[in-house]
Amino acid sequence: MPRIISANLNGIRSAHKKGFFNWMAAQTADFVCVQELKAQLPDMTEEFLTPGGYHGHFHYAEKKGYSGTGIYSRAKPDAVRTGFGCPEFDAEGRYVRCDFGDLSIISVYCPSGSSSPERQEAKFRFMEVFLPHLLELKAEGREVVICGDWNIAHHEIDLKNWKGNKKNSGFLPEERAWLTRVFDECGFVDVHRGIDKREEQYTWWSNRGQAWAKNVGWRIDYHVATPGIASQAKTVAIYKDERFSDHAPLIIDYGV
Repeated sequence: MPRIISANLNGIRSAHKKGFFNWMAAQTADFVCVQELKAQLPDMTEEFLTPGGYHGHFHYAEKKGYSGTGIYSRAKPDAVRTGFGCPEFDAEGRYVRCDFGDLSIISVYCPSGSSSPERQEAKFRFMEVFLPHLLELKAEGREVVICGDWNIAHHEIDLKNWKGNKKNSGFLPEERAWLTRVFDECGFVDVHRGIDKREEQYTWWSNRGQAWAKNVGWRIDYHVATPGIASQAKTVAIYKDERFSDHAPLIIDYGV
């Protein structure tokens, strides 16, 4: 039963100090997709590059201490692709894809628009160019699992204070409608929601106030997959026993 984990690290060095790689070694996952490395190749130690014998492949941002994505896999991939063909966002290290037979695993870090109006406009630009890429990806006819921080809570159930966030980045009507298009028009599946429809299934908590203690969270980390492999999903878990970053790892086991 393949196990796939998605984890926004909010800094790979910080997550390492908090025990992420010790935890990862105990998970026996086949694939671990990570986001927000906040590191470049010179910062990557051997433990970061090949922890416990995993093969690691990464897309680093040009800007130091910013963004970045990676995939750890037990098997060596047949092919690796960094970036999805958009210079603006490829420079930010937001996408890495590894192919294994007829399966593609992708780690993606969609932009946040919360820091400024300019970044929200960048987020909208990302959405505009990423949707056609998803259509192309679907047209390849492969099984695909896209893991990552999409920075959008899809429905009201996906964040605690939805009424107060209707005009805030991450829950804007345009963002939510776009994510609906990913599922309805592109034909991908929100794997988590396919097998767990409970409330308060959050993966991110603000560092402000008592968000973590009071579980005032958002579900913005996803496994977005083609229907074939999505239908094989058996169990989902959000790991909250330890805190490696402001996000919690999302773990899904797939049967074959």
